Amino acid sequence: MPTPPGKNDVPLPGRRAQAARNDEVILEAARAVFLEDPKAPIAAVAERAGVGISALYRRYAGKEDLLRQLCHDGLRRYIAVAEAALAEPDDWAAFAGFMARVVDADVHSLTVHLAGTFTPTEEMGRAATRANELATVLFERAHASGRLRPDVVVQDLGLVLEACAAVRVPDPERTGQLRQRQLAVLLAGLSTTPDTDPLPGPPPAAGEFDWRWRRPE
Repeated sequence: MPTPPGKNDVPLPGRRAQAARNDEVILEAARAVFLEDPKAPIAAVAERAGVGISALYRRYAGKEDLLRQLCHDGLRRYIAVAEAALAEPDDWAAFAGFMARVVDADVHSLTVHLAGTFTPTEEMGRAATRANELATVLFERAHASGRLRPDVVVQDLGLVLEACAAVRVPDPERTGQLRQRQLAVLLAGLSTTPDTDPLPGPPPAAGEFDWRWRRPE
């Protein structure tokens, strides 16, 4: 998977380097804490990261800011993976490789757990639009290759990725193996064969799952 922007830039001096390291530790801890319990207090993140609560608040004004950062980082990873996949000349390999790398990045665990727990920014909205555009291009290329069954729609991809994200065991390495196995099974189901039966029910519609990002009144 491509490295997220900024990770391999020119080394930062002194306190800035330490602040960057602290931020990375905080985000890793926040991801683990909120995947376990989206309602966990921000103090649990500080404890998991091994930093003082004041250090956390210097970087994030509150829990919502931290949740937004986590999900925005996930969108950036998704976009980076999709952009890299577009360079692959084989249309089916580009599509399958994109799906595999997104599953490895575990972006959709955050989507399932954190949707509706914060208010997205306009910048996140633009990133989500870009992510959808890139996924659509890869999907259409896969369709054009003749390898993807004709009654699959691009919205089905999100459901496939969420199904893979739902696979979780205590061992992270084993989780990754099982998710890739699940993806292979699902991709086989998306592939066309001479005796393919139609998929049951109407396909998911554009925006059908946007409801979960709306915060309760």
